[in-house]
Amino acid sequence: MTLQQLKYIVALDEERHFARAAEVCMVTQPGLTIQLKNLEEEIGIKIFDRSKVPLTPTLAGTEIIQRAKKILREADDIRDFVINQKNTLEGELKLGVISTLSPYLIPLFIKQMRELAPKVHFIIKEASTYHLMRDLESGAIDVALMATPTGNANLIEHSVFSEPFVAYLNETHPKASESTYELQPTDRPELLLLQDEFCYNAQLLDICGIKDVKKIKEQFTYDIGSIETLKNLVRAGLGFAIIPQLSTANENHSELFKPFKDPKPVREISLVVTDSFSKKLLLEKMHEGIWNCLPEDLKKDFAFKKIRWNDSPYWIGKISGGK
Repeated sequence: MTLQQLKYIVALDEERHFARAAEVCMVTQPGLTIQLKNLEEEIGIKIFDRSKVPLTPTLAGTEIIQRAKKILREADDIRDFVINQKNTLEGELKLGVISTLSPYLIPLFIKQMRELAPKVHFIIKEASTYHLMRDLESGAIDVALMATPTGNANLIEHSVFSEPFVAYLNETHPKASESTYELQPTDRPELLLLQDEFCYNAQLLDICGIKDVKKIKEQFTYDIGSIETLKNLVRAGLGFAIIPQLSTANENHSELFKPFKDPKPVREISLVVTDSFSKKLLLEKMHEGIWNCLPEDLKKDFAFKKIRWNDSPYWIGKISGGK
């Protein structure tokens, strides 16, 4: 039994004529007749008495048609509810954001969403990529703003922008006076990583062509949890860093960060949801809000190379290790 078959018997009841009912349903008369026959055979009851003119429902058929009308009304209500859910700009939304992006984008994003969706209450959680993917699948958050592709077939990714990585150097670095940066062999062992940010670290290792993280010098072991701490270590001459461009937004006067030569290494930033997420209009507004926050140079076309992380041996090794 299908909704389409129920629509056919309701149309037949209203028109009491096969040809007119078929026209209303925009189907051929033989097609409608076959569907009615299939339905009657499935339920084992004759719905219409074909010997009478005009076509007349049987006693049981009258009850079935009334129930069909109720089912079709409820189906329409569900359809209206779904449309409303997709278009609603009210309620609560739990948003997870990777910690290497959150401090630099979220304050601007909040201002934008106050204008674009003032009736939506955002609950924002900052976490690592691993925890964001886990929380999406468990339903603990509704949307994640993170680097992609994830390689997770259970998640749907809506790309928003590409963020370049830049080199962060101290004043004594040999390339400190140049306008662009090209990777130096001496910088590889000095690379600073972030604690527990495995997807981010995997991208840095890829950019530097480092296969074995043990080759990074570890005279001291730093439990670095933020980009800002990492930058302070570089300023103190304690290492070399590769950081996201947005983290330098308030340092336009500084000469410590250098863009890479083209094609620039970038990370793709996306809004990520599960296939059960229904608030499509809100997702579009979030995309618009994020885009409005970006510096103009990130909105322009430029030559880039997307740096993946989900297929990195470093990432796989860390996650399979139970983190």
